[in-house]
Amino acid sequence: MSDLPPSGSTEPVHPADPARPAPPPAGPVPEQSGPPGTPPTAGQPAVDPWADRTAADRPDSDPDAPNPDGYGPPPAHPHPSGSATPPPGWPAPQGIPPGWPAPQGSTPSGWSAPQGSTPSGWPAPDAAPPGGWSWPATGPTYPGHPMPGAAYPGHPMPGAAYPGHPVPGGWYPGPDPQDPLVTPPYAGVGGWFARCAGAVRRGWRQLLPIMLLTQGVPAAVISVLSLFLVPTDELATGPDGAPVLPDGYLGQLFAFYGVVLFAALVFGPLQAVGWGAGTWVVARQAAGEPAGLGGALRYGARRALGLWGWTIVVSLLITVGACLCLLPGIYVGFAVALFGPVYLFERQDPIGRSWRMFHTRFGMVLGRVALVACALLAASVLDVVVGAVSGAAFGADPTSAPGTAVGAVTLAVVGAALAAPAYLAQLVGLVVAYAEQRAHEGPVNAARLAAELG
Repeated sequence: MSDLPPSGSTEPVHPADPARPAPPPAGPVPEQSGPPGTPPTAGQPAVDPWADRTAADRPDSDPDAPNPDGYGPPPAHPHPSGSATPPPGWPAPQGIPPGWPAPQGSTPSGWSAPQGSTPSGWPAPDAAPPGGWSWPATGPTYPGHPMPGAAYPGHPMPGAAYPGHPVPGGWYPGPDPQDPLVTPPYAGVGGWFARCAGAVRRGWRQLLPIMLLTQGVPAAVISVLSLFLVPTDELATGPDGAPVLPDGYLGQLFAFYGVVLFAALVFGPLQAVGWGAGTWVVARQAAGEPAGLGGALRYGARRALGLWGWTIVVSLLITVGACLCLLPGIYVGFAVALFGPVYLFERQDPIGRSWRMFHTRFGMVLGRVALVACALLAASVLDVVVGAVSGAAFGADPTSAPGTAVGAVTLAVVGAALAAPAYLAQLVGLVVAYAEQRAHEGPVNAARLAAELG
């Protein structure tokens, strides 16, 4: 039900009194002293008793005329259709009750506001708020719904830093499909292989000398030592037909493995320098920064001792696994294969982080590490072929004569040099695989990885 009074007066209409004096002409009415209803004093004009009534109560008033006092029925719309007239250029309104105008300062239902106008439900910029309301001094604080143009909670405006992952210059727009080092999560093994090939193409002039110096030289020295220390005596046959070890065979065997292990420990820091220097070259070249050979070796020297220490721990874990059974050793080797990049980029918990990366995305990491292992397997097969050629050319004991010794040493050095590309593939493949895993964890790019190296 409506709270508005009826359009007509509820009091009976009295007939006109001929003795009633005519009302004074239009003009300003002087103020009346005293309470309402007091008869006028001498010299004052008579006050119209209908002046205190509303326009609807006047018998001679038009019920459809607008009432300045705000009472009475709403003014009827002059159009016979009963719908409000839209502004010029607007379509016909819908949903407006008959006899009611369109709400002031808003767009009626069914109308489409012209471009550049005030949104629906909002007053004009220069309009005053409704009665009893005032504009807040600092804007509305309605949770979750900011004013137009204000920052939405939890979502930074363009140009702001991404929460938890600050990127210089603004918010991070997502994985860059053209990043030369970081493989996007959707690129697959093809994207990983393409970035490995790009890293080799950009940096082979620096990476190949680093691998020859830090990986090839230790391998060549160990190969040459093996020529002189490996036992050459053949197994003898006992009276019962069982094989019998030659005299001093076990001593020679333990001496050989002891020297090889000692050489590996001595050359371990040099090899760590190579892994650190190569990683530095790959990351900086991908970020478009200069990466000279001298700067790479200096960086590798700073990280060598820490990386060498973790390499010893990983080697012991793999050895223990291999002693229990061959498969556990291989499994541990695959699971901690990313410990080197983890240490160089993050410098904390390399074995644990590598283990978690491997098991979080098992198939992906296993596939990348398996491809790297194939390159190392190819280098091992090449080393076996070179050893077979040396044995066929110089005999089982090449050190027995100076000529054969020189030939055997030359082949050993050549075989170590031919293995350098396999070490290069191992370095690049593991670094790119690590960058791909970081892309699955959060926003990252080549510039950020290069900065993390320090």
